[in-house]
Amino acid sequence: MSKRLNINSVPALVGIVGPIVVIVGDIAASLSIPGYSPVRDSVSSLALTPIGWLQSICFLAMGLLLEIFVAGLFFNIRRARGFYAGIVLLAICGFVLMLIAAFHMDHPGAPPIDGIIHTIASYGLGLLFPVAILSLTPSLKSTPNWKNIFVYTLAAGILAFGLIIGAFFTDQTGWFGLYERIIILNALVWIEVVAMHLLRMSLRREPKPQS
Repeated sequence: MSKRLNINSVPALVGIVGPIVVIVGDIAASLSIPGYSPVRDSVSSLALTPIGWLQSICFLAMGLLLEIFVAGLFFNIRRARGFYAGIVLLAICGFVLMLIAAFHMDHPGAPPIDGIIHTIASYGLGLLFPVAILSLTPSLKSTPNWKNIFVYTLAAGILAFGLIIGAFFTDQTGWFGLYERIIILNALVWIEVVAMHLLRMSLRREPKPQS
């Protein structure tokens, strides 16, 4: 298989690696902090711990890798209504991830603006992601090799939208960390599934004959 990898495979491989980095980083950081509960405590609070640098690096890496992954989608999906909006919004999601990593939640000694930026970016990302992938669904449906991703993307987008709305109107006291992780995992699994599909498409593509 390695001999068949090409430049078109790079965005797919990046998309596969990114979610794994975030999940492994979260598990490693969570287990290293005594008394930390992934169910009760927020993902953002890990950044305030001695190993918070690990989470920040993982989110920064995911943001950068997402930009490369989006470029792969741009060149491999047929354009339909909403395509450009979806691509742009998904690229903005990568930038927002980097903002979340750079500006931590409110904590003693930090400028108030840090917490404000972090909060706005976190909820903004939760709203941007479902709009982005739902905007791509007409293009996925109209692209022959991507039709089997259409229904899943539609379901993941509706779930993501419902979860972020629920975050505004429901009380997650005692299980806020779990609720956050469900939101994040839904997005990461979508990226992973789409990246694996993109990789399969790139491996099936016949190389162009040399002149």
